[in-house]
Amino acid sequence: MGQGLSIGIDDAANHCLCKVDIKPWLFSKRKGSKSLEAYSCKIDIYWDLSSAKFGSGPEPLEGFYVGVVVDKQMVLLLGDMRKEAFKKTNATPVASTAVFVAKREHIFGKKVFNTKAQFCDNGQIHNLLIECDTNGVSDPYLIIRVDGKTVMQVKRLRWKFRGNHNILVDGNAVEVFWDVHNWLFGTSLGNAVFMFKTCLSAEKLWASGPLSEPNTLPLSFSQRFLDSKSQSLGFSLILYAWKNE
Repeated sequence: MGQGLSIGIDDAANHCLCKVDIKPWLFSKRKGSKSLEAYSCKIDIYWDLSSAKFGSGPEPLEGFYVGVVVDKQMVLLLGDMRKEAFKKTNATPVASTAVFVAKREHIFGKKVFNTKAQFCDNGQIHNLLIECDTNGVSDPYLIIRVDGKTVMQVKRLRWKFRGNHNILVDGNAVEVFWDVHNWLFGTSLGNAVFMFKTCLSAEKLWASGPLSEPNTLPLSFSQRFLDSKSQSLGFSLILYAWKNE
């Protein structure tokens, strides 16, 4: 809520047709609507966050809706206040439903970083812990735990500051990418990047094993983390980890 939310509409080639930024921390902006046009289509955006309830994360859990109406059809509806949204918009529902494909989050810590995480749309909420000590340590390491269980370990991190590894969560294959170059060789203000991406096939998982030696990549793939357009298949959780000195 402190940063607000953005709604963007792209064409089939991922070119942005229009984008709307909403600043709901202003009391007058917690409920409202905006209208615009793209490709001769009328697009109406409605939101009501005036009664939204929150948990430990930045997104609302209940008591809200965000809806996108195109030519009087509700093409996207988020939140639990569905009746209120349709009453307000007088729109016709369409058969398609929204799919949660990616989430980005900033996390902070000294050597331990905690967050709540879902690894798929409507999946179980897990406790995710990333532990990495790089300050004054001769042999830095990286450990990732899910619900207290170690699912990945990386030793000799100075040689393996970028890489990927496959784990199993809720019976689903999840590929973990990491890039801690800034922590080891960059400035003190640099952040590390982690991505947890559901795999379309479990073949990679069984090829490496849940705790086998992780793979390291010779080239930087940080831009892959930033390009959400390339993550349209499966679900991606992207974490930007900042060290508190």
